[in-house]
Amino acid sequence: MAATAHYRRGLTVVNAYALHPSIRHFHERMKEEFSFLHIDLDLMNAAEVQAVLQADGSVSTTALPYDFILYLDKDRYIAKMLEMRGYRLFNKARAIELCDDKMETYIALSGYGIHMPKTITSPLCYATPKNDDFLHTVSLNLSFPLVAKANFGSQGSGVMLVKDIAELKAMEAGLQDKAHLFQEFVEAAKGFDYRLIVVNGTFVAGYVRRNLNGDFRSNLAQGGIGEPHQMSESQIAIAEKAARALGLDYCGVDLLESGDPEDPILCEVNSNAFMRGAEEITKINVAEKYAAHIARCIYGE
Repeated sequence: MAATAHYRRGLTVVNAYALHPSIRHFHERMKEEFSFLHIDLDLMNAAEVQAVLQADGSVSTTALPYDFILYLDKDRYIAKMLEMRGYRLFNKARAIELCDDKMETYIALSGYGIHMPKTITSPLCYATPKNDDFLHTVSLNLSFPLVAKANFGSQGSGVMLVKDIAELKAMEAGLQDKAHLFQEFVEAAKGFDYRLIVVNGTFVAGYVRRNLNGDFRSNLAQGGIGEPHQMSESQIAIAEKAARALGLDYCGVDLLESGDPEDPILCEVNSNAFMRGAEEITKINVAEKYAAHIARCIYGE
């Protein structure tokens, strides 16, 4: 799928049914930076790709005369099928898959010496009502308050603070048919965290997020504000290690305070971290760095 020296094209693939304004902005910023590198960047939604697994096991798609795909969706099935067709995705399908499922992220990063919150996965449930014995085990291992998270979700959605056993049972009733997990609550990090943007395994920009509305979540979508921040060597090392371990070309790594400045806690890794906040808060041209990385990978420059 190599391009000629005079005609270079990439494709952004977004969700088939919803184009979030921040994803649109991500595409537009990348399109702008690619233009300086003489690379065109088109936009297509996942349904338009028309990925089909044929009866003989081969994969067919819409004609896609592109050198690479900037994949800004979380549909891992289409991502894998595009890779089967030989396209280089940024990020790769496996990396997206590992980040989209929070429990998969923690499991994949275990053994790398990365401090993460103590976490208990909720067993799959096929019965109603669910046996409460497991919830008592959770409360004994984590104590209250504790954090409950849906495995799939972004911008702070599906993340809840649970204060006692009654709240735990009520929360479980709503989540029992969904993949979810429980974590210890890190009091030292209540209402704020650190977002580090990593490109090609190297830290490029970072800021602190604070919630001024009393919410324990710091996400900008939950009312948080962002401020420039000089990241420590320890924070940068953890973020870069996580990004490399997960095979990410681009990501946002969220870190928490542990009470020890030399021992940050990894909260989450986002494979499609929105770019607007990072650039506006830090004044760093993140899109330029990501576009340059993709150009080096595809065109050797």
